[in-house]
Amino acid sequence: MSRRCELTGKAVLVGNNVSHANNKTKRVFRPNLQVISLDSEALGQSVSLRISMNALRSVDKIGGIDAFLLKAKDDVLSARALKLKRSIAKKLANAA
Repeated sequence: MSRRCELTGKAVLVGNNVSHANNKTKRVFRPNLQVISLDSEALGQSVSLRISMNALRSVDKIGGIDAFLLKAKDDVLSARALKLKRSIAKKLANAA
């Protein structure tokens, strides 16, 4: 399982620890990933995704997982999130 957010695509970054003596050693910056269950109003079910806490704040701000996915670009979403986006769009198109 990769260390990548399924909604925003945030991944591990590499940098340096810099000591007082200016010695540099490699380190990694990992995103704060958690497995979260989000309720989809369009589908009427909860969806479990591995997302960063930054993405969770964005989902709350935009107004839910449905609105976030419909607004998100396809190239940053994971395969599961892209499939979810398509099913939500299809469900909303049938309802309208």
